[in-house]
Amino acid sequence: MATIDDFRKLEFKVAEIKEVNDHPNADRLYVITLDLGGRTKLVVAGIRGSYPNREELIGKQVVVVDNLDSAVLRGVESQGMILAGSDESGVFIVSPSKPLKLGSVVK
Repeated sequence: MATIDDFRKLEFKVAEIKEVNDHPNADRLYVITLDLGGRTKLVVAGIRGSYPNREELIGKQVVVVDNLDSAVLRGVESQGMILAGSDESGVFIVSPSKPLKLGSVVK
């Protein structure tokens, strides 16, 4: 079990998807450029199967774990993690119900 102090260590922020590219070494991954309100971040996300038309992701606001250690996923550095939910129908990103200022803290 995680404690409330463990949870408080994570920084969740609102970001906008600016660019989506196929991962060069993985069929299920996208390489996504995020705008967090004046700074960009590159993340690798396993959502390609649920979003085959990557253009539908451009401009969408998402929730990202901003202070996660970088990880190299199949040769590409990922600088955060986009929150998503999954069930038998696929993996789908978590998005605010109304537009928020980029970089806003999610509590």
